[in-house]
Amino acid sequence: MKKIRWGIIGCGDVTEVKSGPAFYQLEHSELVAVMRRNPDLAKDFAQRHGVKKWYTDADELIQDPDVDAVYIATPPATHKKYTLLAAKAKKIVYVEKPMALTFEECNEMISICKSQNVPLFVAYYRRALSRFIKVKELIDSGAIGTPRIVNCLFYREMEECYKDHDNLPWLVKPEISGGGLFVDLACHTLDILDFLLGKIISVKGHAGFQEDAYPAEDCVSISFVFEKNIHGVGIWNFVSGTREDRVEIVGNKGKVVFSTFGHSAISYYDENGNIEQYDFENPKTIEMPLIQTVMDQLQGKGHCPSTGESAARTNWVIDEVLKDYRALYHRHSKRIADKEKDFLQSETDFSRQHRINP
Repeated sequence: MKKIRWGIIGCGDVTEVKSGPAFYQLEHSELVAVMRRNPDLAKDFAQRHGVKKWYTDADELIQDPDVDAVYIATPPATHKKYTLLAAKAKKIVYVEKPMALTFEECNEMISICKSQNVPLFVAYYRRALSRFIKVKELIDSGAIGTPRIVNCLFYREMEECYKDHDNLPWLVKPEISGGGLFVDLACHTLDILDFLLGKIISVKGHAGFQEDAYPAEDCVSISFVFEKNIHGVGIWNFVSGTREDRVEIVGNKGKVVFSTFGHSAISYYDENGNIEQYDFENPKTIEMPLIQTVMDQLQGKGHCPSTGESAARTNWVIDEVLKDYRALYHRHSKRIADKEKDFLQSETDFSRQHRINP
């Protein structure tokens, strides 16, 4: 079988263990090039992972004739840009989550990949993990009967790194990430619900900030309806005093309870309230099972469950939830920018009036 030769754009923390090793450990897969803007860091990653080539320019990696497929592991603000470049170069695309800044950008990425006949995959790796496949088996087998209700709870305390206004992580800078920790983390829950129960067709939400520590939302509550008329609610809070990570899918004959990020056992309750639990250990390179499905599809042996189309649906949900908050934030930012502009203009006018060099 043909070996797929990969290049990574953005060889940062996420590629060290979670994803990067899969590209050179899986059969018929080879990691031949990596890119990072800092040359020392790019070279260091390449040397430690046994990669022959390293670049500081993404386009140079994409145009490398030895690269068949590109893994885009940069922040969401550049996902569309690099996907378009890779697709035009006829390179297979595997992009990190969330897929892009907006649903509109996702559609542009899907369209260009289709027009160039280029496969497009997205790194929602939970779709290939054994624990979530087990949850799907419980639902699809009728163990809980007909699914009726979904309850999602996720909250945690505000970490110290988000209190430093001058050195905020890019995760809470909407122009880079698309939002805050809701976008970065809730997208996993929303995507796995899409995998388990199908498409969300209606959603309403409230988003805001309770600490006002950074320019992104820190508290979000939503209600949603799936195409199968399953109703759900969820709340995500990142300035709480404690932690919770719980998803509950209730049917008319039982329920299943699990966490999106934790390692706790999956709990299945039958219609009589009896409980059965299932424990699973995640692989060290946690994206490896999904990347294996990518390889299987490319080799004509199966299909990857996380596509551009499925990932775009999650972006649509996020856009619907955050649209009012984003509009409010945009107006607030514009007012601040206008005030700063007016202040600078008044300073200039004063200087000219009094012949003072600014």
